[in-house]
Amino acid sequence: MFVGVARMVLSVPGARSLKDKRQVVRSFRDRVRARLSASIAEVGDLERHQVATLGVSVVARDSAHCSALLSDVRHMAEGLREALLSDLATEIIAFGAGGAGVRGGIEQALTRDAPFDAEDEDS
Repeated sequence: MFVGVARMVLSVPGARSLKDKRQVVRSFRDRVRARLSASIAEVGDLERHQVATLGVSVVARDSAHCSALLSDVRHMAEGLREALLSDLATEIIAFGAGGAGVRGGIEQALTRDAPFDAEDEDS
């Protein structure tokens, strides 16, 4: 299992208010969700009306598919008329076959006797 994540910064030079920016972000977000198997949300620069920072995530069986999905999102952002893609950072994280690299495997069910404890994450 592979998880691809991206942080993209969009410049929205025509936005004169937060409402203008939100309209551009909402339109882009809805197009990405409709066309790709990706999650996308505005994660930063919430009070700046000409800049939007978005987080994107995808999950796939292989890293090449993750990379292709993130590339598709990038191409969609580059094609925006209302905004410019001003920064992009991506990372693909491998979790091992079937999730086995994740804390004993993601198939391992949590029980009432052994709840997930975030403090154990560091050990």
